[in-house]
Amino acid sequence: MKAIDDEDLLANVRARGRQLRGLLESRLGQHPLIGDIRGRGLFLGVEFVLNRETKTPFPAAAKLAQKLKAAAMAEGLMIYPAGGCAGGVLGDHVLLAPPYIVSADEIDIIVARFEKAIDRALELATAAL
Repeated sequence: MKAIDDEDLLANVRARGRQLRGLLESRLGQHPLIGDIRGRGLFLGVEFVLNRETKTPFPAAAKLAQKLKAAAMAEGLMIYPAGGCAGGVLGDHVLLAPPYIVSADEIDIIVARFEKAIDRALELATAAL
């Protein structure tokens, strides 16, 4: 807590959080398979759906969260995948949670790598449907 206060890391969290959310919304906000981008600061979630309007989730058999994790890791990015957020069985989302000390350049890298991972994972998941 002392380091957070002494180094004014919360100011960085606010600035980099705005940057991260802004980039995600501008680059992915209209993606047909992304249902929502939500969160606060540097803790943001991205929900994936088959249909934006109805918010129909991917079938559990598509294993989208796991595919997103693998694709992100292949890009050198760690994300937190989760499933079962729709009725306890369906629904896929990932969390992005960079450290408080993340730089503006690193946020750009995170979003670029995340975009590549999404493209690859969705290609694999939709091919299996």
